[in-house]
Amino acid sequence: MSEIHPIRGLAAGLLAGCAASWVMNQFQQMRPLQQPPASGDGKSPAPRQADPQEHKEHQGLHQSDEADENATVKTARRISRQVFQHELTSTEKNLAGPAVHYAYGSLVGALYGGLAEILPGVSVGAGLPFGFALWLLGDEIAVPALDLGKHPKEYPAEVHADALAAHFMYGATTDLMRRVLRHVL
Repeated sequence: MSEIHPIRGLAAGLLAGCAASWVMNQFQQMRPLQQPPASGDGKSPAPRQADPQEHKEHQGLHQSDEADENATVKTARRISRQVFQHELTSTEKNLAGPAVHYAYGSLVGALYGGLAEILPGVSVGAGLPFGFALWLLGDEIAVPALDLGKHPKEYPAEVHADALAAHFMYGATTDLMRRVLRHVL
């Protein structure tokens, strides 16, 4: 049995979470994206191809009401306003949204890596339960509760399925990378 090193686990998880955030972005760009219905008729619009400039970041499939910003951009705007008393420009939003995405992905990856080090059962399922938990707690609960996006019922099932698939990709990548990095660290 290998020795338990929580700091090494945190470091491996941090790097793995950052890499998995990138993989998640690439996965989302390959998927046809669904937009929420524009009217109350309940019909889902046809899928549209992802625009490289229009990343649907972590939790970003849930669009906010304000200027059609995704949750990471809205989070960055809030942080900028509340901490720095600064209104983000368009250019800053383009940088800050991905920065929030990668910071969040890295931090939860570090948490996963540290927990997996001291509680090995956390990593059962090759990261898929981890990805599911992030999707459920993040996209489905926290994003609407923090007013970073609309209520989950306002999106077609395909949007939820795409977000879940992206979070599965994130979880599996984080777990795989964490295991590889943990052998190196």
